[in-house]
Formats: sequence, structure tokens, C-alpha cells
Amino acid sequence: MSTWREINRQLLSLTEEEVLELLNEEREGLARASILTRLHQRYCALRKARERMALFREAEGL
Repeated sequence: MSTWREINRQLLSLTEEEVLELLNEEREGLARASILTRLHQRYCALRKARERMALFREAEGL
């Protein structure tokens, strides 16, 4: 991944685990602040969605 368009297009189809892997690779590699920020934003959005769904499932089971 190199351009913003490529990153944004590909991020939408990646899983939480895949985004985390890319984030960690970027941290260990070039560590570009703008790329780290975007990867972290996407990772947090995916994690938040997963956690929210878990809360809803838990609430439905009560």
C-alpha cells in the first residue's frame, strides 16, 4: 500500500486482524505518522463495531 487512495480502498475490505497486522508492520517499518494514524483509525472503528455487537448480543441474552 502506498497512496491514500489505495490504502482507503483496501482498508474497507480488511478484517480487524488484518488491519492490526498492517498497523504493527508499519510501526516496525517506516513508521509514517500519517499512515499509522489512518491504520489506527480504521482498527479502532472495527474494534468498536465488534465490541458494540458483543454488548448488544449480551443485552439480548439478559
